[in-house]
Amino acid sequence: MAQPLMPKATAVWLVENTALSFEQIAAFCGLHLLEIRAIADGEVAAGMVGMDPVASGQLTKGEIERCVADASRRLVLQIHDLPQPMQRSKGPRYTPVTKRGDKPDAIAWLIKTHPDLSDSQLSRLIGTTKPTIAAVRDKSHWNAQNIKPRNPVLLGLCTQRELEEALATLRRHNPQGGQPHEEGADLHDGTEDAADEEA
Repeated sequence: MAQPLMPKATAVWLVENTALSFEQIAAFCGLHLLEIRAIADGEVAAGMVGMDPVASGQLTKGEIERCVADASRRLVLQIHDLPQPMQRSKGPRYTPVTKRGDKPDAIAWLIKTHPDLSDSQLSRLIGTTKPTIAAVRDKSHWNAQNIKPRNPVLLGLCTQRELEEALATLRRHNPQGGQPHEEGADLHDGTEDAADEEA
């Protein structure tokens, strides 16, 4: 049988806030009857904050009232079939270990293709630090000789939409700045430029 989250804290709340019998509380929380009596006497879980099963959606007030009216009934736990939505944290974006070595290449591509982007925009877009951006920009990065400008979208470090939003923000704040490349340049990976430089 399914049990409520934090059964002992739920039992504390039910003992303090309802007229349910100890047997009903014990059956619902999956605890022994003697433990419920000890909670009521203050011998067990003294100072424990009770958890409201109604507020957490595990019981309804109607269910509690139904069981208070008839001591032979048992509380029924509400089970929600719908998955709870996952909330994305506002912290830094996780980059897999295999893609972390691609960040300097992406920084070099953005600096070359969109030089008007600020360091904070680059940092948010790729998930890197400002010292790394500065090291790539002034070619003092420890791996500077191996950095090849490559599109961060193709590397999987950001989405095309995120890149376009950053560029739109740039255009809003600097409308007369102009774009160094045509509109279709966003998916360009920089390999042709590298070939031109070698030739």
